[in-house]
Amino acid sequence: MARLNLLEETRFEKLPVTIYPDEFIASVRVAQRIAELIRYKQGRGEKAVLGLATGATPVKVYAELVRLHREEGLSFKNVITFNLDEYYPMQPTAVQSYVTFMNENLFDHINIEKGNIYIPNGTLPLEDIHEYCLDYERKIESLGGLDLQLLGIGRTGHIGFNEPGSAPNSGTRLVTLDDLTRRDASRDFGGKENVPRKAITMGIGTIFKAREIILMAWSGKKAPIIKKAVEGEMSSEVPATYLQLSDNVEFVLDTDAASELTRFNTPWLVKDCVWDEALIKKAVIWLSETVQKPILKLTDEDYNSNGMAQLATEKGPAYNINIDIFNKLQSTITGWPGGKPNADDKRRPERAEPARKRVVIFSPHPDDDVISMGGTFIRLVDQGHDVHVAYQTSGNTAVWDDDVLRYMEFAIDFSNSIGQDSSHLETIYDNMRTFLEDKQPNQLDTQEIRDVKAFIRKSEAIAGARYAGLEDDHIHFMALPFYETGKTVKKPVTEVDVQLTMDLLQQVKPHQVFAAGDFADPHGTHIVCFNILLESLRRLRETESWAQDCWLWMYRGAWHEFATHEIEMAVPLSPQEVERKRNAIFKHQSQKDRPVFPGDDAREFWVRAEERNRETAKSYDNLGLANYEAMEAFVRWKF
Repeated sequence: MARLNLLEETRFEKLPVTIYPDEFIASVRVAQRIAELIRYKQGRGEKAVLGLATGATPVKVYAELVRLHREEGLSFKNVITFNLDEYYPMQPTAVQSYVTFMNENLFDHINIEKGNIYIPNGTLPLEDIHEYCLDYERKIESLGGLDLQLLGIGRTGHIGFNEPGSAPNSGTRLVTLDDLTRRDASRDFGGKENVPRKAITMGIGTIFKAREIILMAWSGKKAPIIKKAVEGEMSSEVPATYLQLSDNVEFVLDTDAASELTRFNTPWLVKDCVWDEALIKKAVIWLSETVQKPILKLTDEDYNSNGMAQLATEKGPAYNINIDIFNKLQSTITGWPGGKPNADDKRRPERAEPARKRVVIFSPHPDDDVISMGGTFIRLVDQGHDVHVAYQTSGNTAVWDDDVLRYMEFAIDFSNSIGQDSSHLETIYDNMRTFLEDKQPNQLDTQEIRDVKAFIRKSEAIAGARYAGLEDDHIHFMALPFYETGKTVKKPVTEVDVQLTMDLLQQVKPHQVFAAGDFADPHGTHIVCFNILLESLRRLRETESWAQDCWLWMYRGAWHEFATHEIEMAVPLSPQEVERKRNAIFKHQSQKDRPVFPGDDAREFWVRAEERNRETAKSYDNLGLANYEAMEAFVRWKF
């Protein structure tokens, strides 16, 4: 019976999927499987031939293999490796090369024979590549083929660099990279314009010949493409779907990467469910959106015809369910994000008391506060709450180099205008200009340049917070040390980051904390900042009574928005408030028009924010609730 239930749950899935609670556990298990293969081959006196991948996905697998070598004596003497791909052109010593990546993450730390390592050569003359690729195939075949091939998956659905349009029988070859792939790589190269347009990659046909294929994917960013690869029709538009043809493939996912698979996202379509409050809310909203009816107009027939007969039977009739969910959604809407004084707050998202709350808005970058919750920020100040804003990082990597020169030129002109000697400033300026003219992609800026970039972001943040109504002593710049590398790759979080956060919290003793729960930013800064805040609050809750009564609200908007069923507080904005929010965002002039790290959304930040806020309001309207101009959405973190 258990096996039958599993088959029913996975009937939408066209290949085997194994799901682990997180990428750490999954990576350890994959590394153990590789180690088992290596030891099995050693016992038979044979070579283990591995196909290896690069990128963020396999990093923890390689770290575990290194640990197994150092601590448990796993030998790699019998291992031969073939990497999937390499950028072209690319020098092997470049920091972005996959030679560098593999050496830093694996090869420099194990006892593999250097002659047993094969990585596509990104330095070849163009006319030599075809024969080189054929020889790469011959080497694999001469060793009896790949025993195991590790794969990641790109958001285009590419495996290796087999981009959309690749044929299922393709071999090793030179390919042109998809624009989305180049955008995703831009942070490693200091901008998309520096990412190579081509790469050498193993073909899908080559990958297919491996005796075992493991495709790994972590995080919600990969969830949409995983759904297409696992449940979609085979198509050259999503090359990973061709893996459905293999009998030797397994997808290894964490729960976030698996979250859009049917058995998790809409489980009522594949099995009987335990209908708790959250699942009922999600299902009813899904049904309303699917049949394009307001919630209060849904019928028993709508439920029965769309896989929700069990819900109607157990909790119905339909109208009773509709009324309940409608009321729950209605109660998320509030014009009082700090709580409405002297009001019955049993069905409101925030407490009525105290009427005047102490509030800290944590902003990972110096503009996340106004981009993601600018309307609520202004509303909290207007309604008399004691609002503080804390900018967790300087944001100094996200300023264009020419802005530095422009501000330095201003400083020199101003210095001269008041009769001050500007010769020292002019020397610094000349050094900056010389450095920037010769600067290489992703090269670390000088300290003076980093400082000017930080000052630019700081002055903009102050202008935005003042526009929202704050006094200067309520504007805090934390400059958390983990961020201050001057590079997109940051230092590990330390106790200093946590202690600085605890000190600020202890100073304000807030009743409410707002923090970015938008973990899709291209740097990963949001999730790091959130975890620092979470650890700080957890520690304080052990000893401080105020911390036990402090509510943590998460906001989004810069990169994506909460799904409607997740929203616990929706703050409506009038047309005038939308304009005030826009003006606050405009204070961040260095992020206007084209920011340094735009992600894969081509819209300006203020446009993204407004359109997402309007989409949230529209979704409430479509469900049959009040039709507002825009809405900012929040979810409360439960300790």
